[in-house]
Amino acid sequence: MDTFKATMLQEKAELTQTPLQKIWVPGMSTQVLRRRGSSVPQFTNSPTVIVMVGLPARGKTYISKKLTRYLNWIGVPTKVFNVGQYRRDAVKSYKNFEFFRPDNEEAMKIRKACAVTALHDVSAYLTQEQGQVAVFDATNTTRDRREMILSFAKENGYKVFFVESICDDPDIIAANITQVKLTSPDYEDCDREEALEDFLKRIECYKTNYLPLDDERDRSLSYIKIFNVGSRYLVNHVLDHIQSRIVYYLMNIHVTPRSIYLCRHGESELNVVGRIGGDSGLSTHGSKFASALAAFIQEQSIKELKVWTSHMKRTIQTAEALGVPYEQWKALNEIDAGVCEEMMYEEIQQHYPEEFALRDQDKYRYRYPKGESYEDLVQRLEPVIMELERQENVLVICHQAVMRCLLAYFLDKTAEELPYLKCPLHSVLKLTPVAYGCKVESIFLNIEAVNTHRDKPVNVDVSRESEEALDTVPAHV
Repeated sequence: MDTFKATMLQEKAELTQTPLQKIWVPGMSTQVLRRRGSSVPQFTNSPTVIVMVGLPARGKTYISKKLTRYLNWIGVPTKVFNVGQYRRDAVKSYKNFEFFRPDNEEAMKIRKACAVTALHDVSAYLTQEQGQVAVFDATNTTRDRREMILSFAKENGYKVFFVESICDDPDIIAANITQVKLTSPDYEDCDREEALEDFLKRIECYKTNYLPLDDERDRSLSYIKIFNVGSRYLVNHVLDHIQSRIVYYLMNIHVTPRSIYLCRHGESELNVVGRIGGDSGLSTHGSKFASALAAFIQEQSIKELKVWTSHMKRTIQTAEALGVPYEQWKALNEIDAGVCEEMMYEEIQQHYPEEFALRDQDKYRYRYPKGESYEDLVQRLEPVIMELERQENVLVICHQAVMRCLLAYFLDKTAEELPYLKCPLHSVLKLTPVAYGCKVESIFLNIEAVNTHRDKPVNVDVSRESEEALDTVPAHV
């Protein structure tokens, strides 16, 4: 045992003495095949089931999808289980609202069976697929249904957090029905007026037995009540870190129509020569883009537009051309390339071939020596996302890696997809949130720039030749 410990300590010492420090793991040989930058954060010591509560057309599925997208983005594996979809799979043809009548015993049996099946799938996801959070998206308007879910969670050792959406504003309800419910598979090829009438009757069926969470009777439960899409909140008995993050997120989102504009800074002097990072100013083409961006923004006539930049010269110089106030965020600074700052990719591969290969093998989690990984960058950008959710129209002038992270959040991209999203120089992305996602429009401002995108090479071995690993154009992070 002593010999084993001595060997391990010697391996650890050898690794920490190398110029490009590796992460030591007991039992791992000195020939590290994969750089261990950082791991998926474990925010819960036991899985959590988020249980939606509320009448139809109260935004439960919108909240479910948005919350799931956020949790996955920050590294908490989360999945939505929509009981309505289980019902559609079980009953192939929807006839009318009478299926939801509380005295329709046959339909009630089917609906309960669908809920039980969904809970079985929740259990499989949290135990077999290493999920951390499951969102149980259904009305869950009766006390019996909620008790069934609580018993299921207790048997399996899961925490439960209820999210109840309460809305009595007829305009909000009507808008939700029109935008989302009338386009559901239930009303495919159905007259719009007939569909609206049927759905309103469906809501009345649920109202018959709806018992909201009770402030006294349910005081031991963990929950948040959201009134009229965020005009007021009631939070009760928050148990842990993940629940507090859920509450904070839900208290910051809104449904006000708005657009978010994302773009990179104008081409920089270091972009031109293919060097990564640094803090250089704009090139000649970069300055032209700044002027073109100012003209574009002016043409859009955007109401109360806010402009954000990083603390780096190239974003500030781009924003200065707009001639409007802007806010600087250090969190928007480009990914820190550590010892590789201001190097060309060819130089990195020449001097640190193993590091270069390890980054290609797992670009999201790889951390530059004395620098950052994309995973680190996501954590750094979380306050930016939270503030973007609070705001209305915003223009974010940032950097390639930063823009990829922000875009991945809005487009629900995986950690594997994120580092390879294409965010070219001198283009603006207009993001318009819609019912369950985000509409994207890309506008190229017709100013020449170098191509800084680099696809993942097929060959990611350390021994590969330089020409196999690198593109022929200047590359960036």
